[in-house]
Amino acid sequence: MQRTASTLAAGLLVFGWTARAGDWTEFRGPSHQGHSDARHVPLKWSATENVQWRTRIPGKGWSSPVTRGNRIFLTTAVTDGSQVSLRVLALDAASGKIAWETPALDAPAVRHHDKNSHASATPVIEDDRLYTHFGHYGTVCLDLDGKVLWRQTGLAYSPVHGNGGSPAIADDALIFNCDGASDPFIAALDKRTGKVLWKVPRQTTAKRTFSFSTPLVIEVSGRKQVITPGSGVVSALDPKNGREIWRVRYGEGYSVVPRPVFGHGLVFLSSGYERAIIHAIRPDGQGDVTDTHVAWTQERGAPKSPSMLLVGDELYAVADNGVAICVDARTGRIHWQERVGGNYSASPVFAGGRIYMQNETGTGFVLAPGKEFRVLAENPLGERTLASYAVLEGALLIRTEQHLYRIGSGPPPTR
Repeated sequence: MQRTASTLAAGLLVFGWTARAGDWTEFRGPSHQGHSDARHVPLKWSATENVQWRTRIPGKGWSSPVTRGNRIFLTTAVTDGSQVSLRVLALDAASGKIAWETPALDAPAVRHHDKNSHASATPVIEDDRLYTHFGHYGTVCLDLDGKVLWRQTGLAYSPVHGNGGSPAIADDALIFNCDGASDPFIAALDKRTGKVLWKVPRQTTAKRTFSFSTPLVIEVSGRKQVITPGSGVVSALDPKNGREIWRVRYGEGYSVVPRPVFGHGLVFLSSGYERAIIHAIRPDGQGDVTDTHVAWTQERGAPKSPSMLLVGDELYAVADNGVAICVDARTGRIHWQERVGGNYSASPVFAGGRIYMQNETGTGFVLAPGKEFRVLAENPLGERTLASYAVLEGALLIRTEQHLYRIGSGPPPTR
């Protein structure tokens, strides 16, 4: 783990980094916040340079890859007439060959938003289990050989634009947001059996209740909190029972996508459409703390889709239109604001001492962290992509509309 000030702050810890070194176990990696301790991550690549392999992925999906050992796992949706087969794939990390493909659920072939799919939620790996989530269609747990261990399809709701948020794990609970067209809620499943542990309503006054965020589990003064943003409000819940600890209101912000980040005793999140605003919140309150625990806000560079990145004392964000900012994490003071070409959906990562950002046309920008703006490399791949990077030792995994790439210098290691 990259033990910087981005993850250690006055006794307030991001909870749950238990993966082996080199594994990328969930959306934004084992730190939950886009950090990797991998070394020798490539600086430059293209569709022909530093491509260790490229594998065509059947169907369509915008989930990001996750890894354990010599396996890479993805979800995808294969359409056949009026039906869609929601599938889980495992690839060999060295060769890129598909090792197994398991049908998880069936779904109707309904149209989604152009930036969504039937398989947009990133899986979570813990121990020898792979938890895959398909929003209102259901959740499926498999072992790492592709055997289905349980299915949960009893949590129905009416989505808008499909599903987007990924699950998070806190102890025995697999937790995810269900923010649909009406009656939004947050739910937790027993990760061992798939049974519902708790289900609590999202208490919001926002007119548009649909959102797509991924919860973040943190620890504050020895107590775990599930930070769960939705339309109009972010709540901190007790993962044991779903009871609310604190909340902050942010008006009519809806379609909230970014996963929160945490450090310096502050939770950082963006409040969604129509007017995205970055909020820095002290998570040590009780009840409605809107007027007492918001440390600062910032509108410039606020993202609607990409999650933010905390490195040392600086918070980085890239807005959907490509305007990137670097601010002082404690105060919100802007160090720089620059346009980084293209539009963005993917969340940035920090690896090998560098910041990696990827736009929607597949061009990856590598930035130097710090108070001065410096682009180290610009790497066009030439394929549309909305998924976020996964990081391996010496390599990046990049999912495009049709392929999964392993980017790295030299041949991939064999195991």
